[in-house]
Amino acid sequence: MTRKERYTNLITYFTKHQPTAETELHYTNAFELLVAVVLSAQCTDKRVNMHTPKLFQDFPDPEALSRCDYDTLFPYIKSISFPGNKTKHLIGLARLLVEKYNSVVPGTIEQLQELPGVGRKTANVIVSVIYNQPAMAVDTHVFRVSKRLGLVDKIAKTPLDVELVLVKHIPKEFIARSHHWLILHGRYICVARNPKCEVCPLTEWCKYYEGLKKGKGGMAGDAPGTFMPRISG
Repeated sequence: MTRKERYTNLITYFTKHQPTAETELHYTNAFELLVAVVLSAQCTDKRVNMHTPKLFQDFPDPEALSRCDYDTLFPYIKSISFPGNKTKHLIGLARLLVEKYNSVVPGTIEQLQELPGVGRKTANVIVSVIYNQPAMAVDTHVFRVSKRLGLVDKIAKTPLDVELVLVKHIPKEFIARSHHWLILHGRYICVARNPKCEVCPLTEWCKYYEGLKKGKGGMAGDAPGTFMPRISG
């Protein structure tokens, strides 16, 4: 099966069975989504959602958060991974939003990456979800599933490599949704360890599953020959 056919199958299946796909992070505006995505680095959306209601209630906008100090903010997120760094990042990004962007979350990847704690992945989430741009955020789920399905090949070794290949082959109108399709599939079915191939509806054209049937499966959690980088930001 060609790579083009794999992309066609991906879009055909998910547009039929999951026509709407959204982030599982809870938010009501661009600022809240930005904060939630920063907090979600190396952390589950479920855990982030447990802590953001109180955080957003007490710090509803960049101005409120920018006036906060480390000791005040830290207890709100102390149960989230890397709370020390994320506390500093949130205060820093809030202050920069106020000082440079009039408290408005910017709409370009370059501007967003100026904010503390915001890498390319987070920036892509914001521009795609908030500003409806055809951007592909590559987290560990997207990286893993793209490799296993055969959407990208072995020479794509970094998140940026994978992003560029996906954006090249997925029609613009499906890029933002494809990001969520791949994440959710990786989160609930194509999990890192012991993927649930027995219930996966995509095995007919999955490159990883083809390898398993031929006895060429890789280490548990990885497509054959795939190195899983740590992805943050």
